[in-house]
Amino acid sequence: AAIAIFTGKANCPYYAKAELLADYLQTNLPNFRVHKITQHPDKWEQWLHDICKTNGWEHSQSPIIWRELLDRGGKGQLLGGLNDFLEYAQQYYGITSMMLSEEMLDIAEENLQEHLEIVKEDEEIKSLIKPMQIWITSASVPICYHLIPLLANGEVFGMTTEISIHLLDTDQFKEILHSIVMEAEDMAFPLLRSISEHTKIDQAFIDADIIIVLDDVLLNLEVQSLENYIREVSEICQVYAPLIEKNAKSEVKVISSGKTFANLKATMLRTYGPSIRPENIIAIATSWESAAKAMLARKLNINTAGVKDVIVWGNITGSNYIDLSHAKLYGYDCAVRGPANFQRPLLNMIYDSDWIHSEFLSAQSTLSSRLSRCTGMLPAHAVAAVLRYWYHDSPPEEIISVGILSEGQFCVPEGIVFSMPVRFQNGNWEVMTELEINETTQKVLGRLSHELVQEKLVALKEINEMHPYEAE
Repeated sequence: AAIAIFTGKANCPYYAKAELLADYLQTNLPNFRVHKITQHPDKWEQWLHDICKTNGWEHSQSPIIWRELLDRGGKGQLLGGLNDFLEYAQQYYGITSMMLSEEMLDIAEENLQEHLEIVKEDEEIKSLIKPMQIWITSASVPICYHLIPLLANGEVFGMTTEISIHLLDTDQFKEILHSIVMEAEDMAFPLLRSISEHTKIDQAFIDADIIIVLDDVLLNLEVQSLENYIREVSEICQVYAPLIEKNAKSEVKVISSGKTFANLKATMLRTYGPSIRPENIIAIATSWESAAKAMLARKLNINTAGVKDVIVWGNITGSNYIDLSHAKLYGYDCAVRGPANFQRPLLNMIYDSDWIHSEFLSAQSTLSSRLSRCTGMLPAHAVAAVLRYWYHDSPPEEIISVGILSEGQFCVPEGIVFSMPVRFQNGNWEVMTELEINETTQKVLGRLSHELVQEKLVALKEINEMHPYEAE
């Protein structure tokens, strides 16, 4: 079986005559198949040049007609123009077109109008499919490099959602941003409508649906005091927050990640951007969750994916508490067996209680060190996972730790971003306030809350001292 390809200028009367004869043949001959490609008159010459160059043909007029084998593919067999096709139809099928010149002109005019309407309709449809606008700050860092493929492959937002990625950083990182853009374009992700670099801060966050804040400070307390680093972070947020309010969409989701001050960045963005929806500013704790689960899995000699519901409380990139009181094991090989969804309390399965209370709980400094040295793969995965949960729900009954603006849940003071257990559902998240916490955990939460309150006060104090008139 073969298919005949007809291509011509939309307003060409010879193309009109050829396609009408082709339609007649297709209707009356069972093995004759037609595919028509109409080109705008302005684009015809270039299109004809390209198709001839690709196939090694010589042809200079409208229409151009060739045959392709349906079951074999490969280069087509050129038939030629209108006269060649008329001769082909007469020779093989004994059919001749009797269309008059006036009819040809009328049909050519109709073809042009129909083509213009189809083009306009396609453009209108494309304009309705607006890509999701994602802005990434401090985009020269390794996390961003690992994050882009995760966002662009369709697993986070769905296989029908196109995205546009905007990389923001300072002028000194312009070359790095350019290299990232070129590499991402070369990967040709079907859902990545565009990726661009930005170094002008006043243009930041235009039409943003999602903003991922990756800004970090190189924390070295031997060089300068903690207060100075806190001021540095607060100043960054004081620049970003008004721009988010001014340029981003009203429902913009803001995600704070990075190796330092994840909670503080989220807190200060809310402080200096009061019109940003507070529930839309979160800090990512999933890296800590993952690292803790991996450590437990190694102890128990099971797959890391089998460890669930480890809670990270408090200051994600500072003083936090890893709570195992609700942790569960799935697929753990022991004397008691059950279906795939059968789970056991983790603490009941670890008989070495000394390990839990000494090695694991004191290992947070080890985990912190590992996370600070990571190349960006883990935090990138953490950001992508939480975004996927936000748009498509977290696994039912599973606990996810996220830094959110406290409203007094678990007796945590209001107004600070504090990591606590949440679930994602229907595009929102809710704190799992039904979880019972013991007295020991409550005391730890009190201490962690106090530290975060002090951190916020220091940030506000430093800024007020620098800009007293603005503060008033």
